[in-house]
Amino acid sequence: MSGLLEVITLHAADAERAEAGGADRIELCGTLDDGGLSPEPALVEKVRAATSVQLRVMVRLRAGYGTDGGEAVRLKGLMASYADAGADGMVLGFLNQMGEVDVQVVGELVADGDWPWTFHRAIDSTLYPDRGWALLRQLPRLDQVLTAGSARDLAHGLDDVLQRAASDPWRARVIMAGGGLHPDHVPWLARAGVRAFHIGKPARPQGSYKAYVDVDLVRSWRRLIDTEVRHASG
Repeated sequence: MSGLLEVITLHAADAERAEAGGADRIELCGTLDDGGLSPEPALVEKVRAATSVQLRVMVRLRAGYGTDGGEAVRLKGLMASYADAGADGMVLGFLNQMGEVDVQVVGELVADGDWPWTFHRAIDSTLYPDRGWALLRQLPRLDQVLTAGSARDLAHGLDDVLQRAASDPWRARVIMAGGGLHPDHVPWLARAGVRAFHIGKPARPQGSYKAYVDVDLVRSWRRLIDTEVRHASG
């Protein structure tokens, strides 16, 4: 049994290298400013033409995890354009003014699609994490939740991720561990039932987004994840 490996990419060259290293999926961002913002649809088209790896696209136009009605209209248009350009799925997540998962806005954004999607690390910034996770169950076609268990990183939130995965098969199935993922975290996560992993800087030389994704680094993560998932699966 193998795990799922997702790699952050910024352009077609990154995507090609991620695929060559054995990534199952890429998350495409236009820029990594403010934690990752949406690309232009033309970039999605270029990446799709360059690779056959699963492609999910970041849907976020500003810093933070809030949005409003006017922006939501633009986001829906972007998602339709991304799907037309060949995206397999989307990455999004918004909180309301009370710091809770904004089920109404997110539900409206995904309502017109037929693609799977990831709720990103907005879940780590909600004021009420237990309620947030319960609300996520209500959202249609959600099949992945990117989380570090902490608004900081996995070094601070690992215990939370492990507890949530080990206590609920649904959460174990949808959790994608990311946000400062370190090789030492993988065995613990795999034993807790986590099967999806997300990397950004660790896929690049010296952990720099100024460098392209490195095939050998991705391949080393591929081997590590598959080995630990197999061991955890018995």
